Amino acid sequence: MFARLSTYQGSPVPTEGNLTANWEAILEQVQDVPGFRGVYYLVDRASGKATSLTLWEDQQTMQASEDRTARLRDEVARREGQRVVSVERFEVGYSHLEP
Repeated sequence: MFARLSTYQGSPVPTEGNLTANWEAILEQVQDVPGFRGVYYLVDRASGKATSLTLWEDQQTMQASEDRTARLRDEVARREGQRVVSVERFEVGYSHLEP
């Protein structure tokens, strides 16, 4: 499995702000990309820094998704009033989630 880690910077997010308001539409778009396995969206409300971690079946499917996901990443950043700071790619060494 491989992962793409994108970092964003924007304005602080109010504590009562809804972090999931637009994510259903975004998830629908990325779920259609071959090799997609999951996503996490992490936010530091106080600083306005956010990170998305997308998971991919293998390196080939992650690379094949680059153009499509770059457009989606830029669209999300603009809509949320953020800018994309960095995009990094990693091989997943291991993972574990409690049920």
